Amino acid sequence: MVGYLLYPLRSDSHATGSPKLVPPVIAAYVYPGWHPCPERDKAFPPGWSEWDLVLSAQPHFPGHRQPNLPLDGPYDDSDPATAARQVRLARSFGLDLFVYGFFWSRGKRVLQRALDQGFLGALEPFPFALMWANRMPRRVLPVKRTRGSEIHPSRLVYTDPEDFLDLVRYVEERYFRLSSYFKVQGRPLFSIFDSTFFVRQMGRKTAARAIGLARDFLRSRGYPDFFLLALNPAPALIPELRSLGFDGASHYVLLPEWKGEYLQEYRSLARLRQSQWPEIQRDCGLPYFPSVSPGWDATPRAAIHGSRKVRRYPWWPVVVGRDPGLFRNHLLEALRFSSGKTEIGLTFIASWNEWSEGHYLEPDHTFGSAWLEAVRDARSCL
Repeated sequence: MVGYLLYPLRSDSHATGSPKLVPPVIAAYVYPGWHPCPERDKAFPPGWSEWDLVLSAQPHFPGHRQPNLPLDGPYDDSDPATAARQVRLARSFGLDLFVYGFFWSRGKRVLQRALDQGFLGALEPFPFALMWANRMPRRVLPVKRTRGSEIHPSRLVYTDPEDFLDLVRYVEERYFRLSSYFKVQGRPLFSIFDSTFFVRQMGRKTAARAIGLARDFLRSRGYPDFFLLALNPAPALIPELRSLGFDGASHYVLLPEWKGEYLQEYRSLARLRQSQWPEIQRDCGLPYFPSVSPGWDATPRAAIHGSRKVRRYPWWPVVVGRDPGLFRNHLLEALRFSSGKTEIGLTFIASWNEWSEGHYLEPDHTFGSAWLEAVRDARSCL
C-alpha cells in the first residue's frame, strides 16, 4: 500500500562516510476538543466547550499572561471550513503532518467530530496520523481540588489483546487505508499516548502479544506492518520498548518538570530536554523522535482557590519566559537531532491548538503568527 509520504527506515552514507541526513518531517499534535460533545452536555449547558475555559481564564499571579486568546476568535473544530483554514495555515508555514488525538475506550469514542466531520470533511487534503489517547478527557471542567488521584479512575482506558486488535481493525478500516494517512514505507504511523499504562495494566508479555496480533492483522490486510510509537514512557519502561514490539519512542509534552518549582523558565527547560534526547534514544535502542512545545500553562483548566497554589495538575507548574525566538531555537535543535541521529526525520510539536494547556501554534493576540513563523524559520535553517 502506498502512503502519502514515504521515508526510508535506514539512511545511507555519503562516499565520505558521513551520515546522510533524512528530510525533516514536522508533525503537530491536534487536540480535538473544540466542539460540544454529548458527554460534556450532561455536565454543562448544551453547547459548552473548552473555549469557555480559555475565554474566562484569569491570572494566578502578578505578571501571569492570561487569558491567551486566538487571534481570529474561538472556532468549532468539527466545521470543515475551520479544518480547511487550519490546513492552509499549517502548510503555508512548513508543517507536514497533523497527528490527531483519538479517544477510544472499548469501542466508545469521544470528541471524534473534529477528525471525522471537520478534518476529513474539508476540501484540503493534508497528511495525518493518529495518537491513541488511552485516557479519556475530563467530563467536568475546571478541575477542582480533591484528595483523590490526579487521574480519576473513570478516565483510565483498560485494554487487552482482543480489544487492542478491535481498535487496530477500526482505524485500519476507516483511516489507515486513506491515501492521506501518513505512512513510512507503507507502514501507518500510530502512537499510544500513555504507553506506560498500556503495558503495566496488561503486563509485559500480554502487551507484547497484543502488539504482535495487531501486526499480524495488518500484514493480512496487505500492509508491511505499522510504525508504532510509545509516547511518554516511564524511565523503567524505556529499555524494554524494543522487546515489547515498539518501533520508536517520543513524548507528547516534554517541557516542564512536573514535580519541580511552580514557575519554571522556558530557556532552561529547553536546554534540559535537549540534553535528554540522546540519553532516551540510547536507553531504548530505538529511534527517539523529539517533541517540543512552545509553552505550558494549564491554569485555564483549574478552579481558583484563592491565593493558594495547588501542587498538582492543572495548577502546577507554569512555564514562564516563553518566546517565539526561544521556541524556534528549541525546534531547530530537535530538527537537527531527528535528521542526523534517527532513521526517519520526524519531529513533533505539542501542539497545534491545545489552548487550555498553553501550548499552541495558532495565531494569538499577543504574538500574532510568530509561533508559526518560528516553525518556518527553524526549517529554513537546516
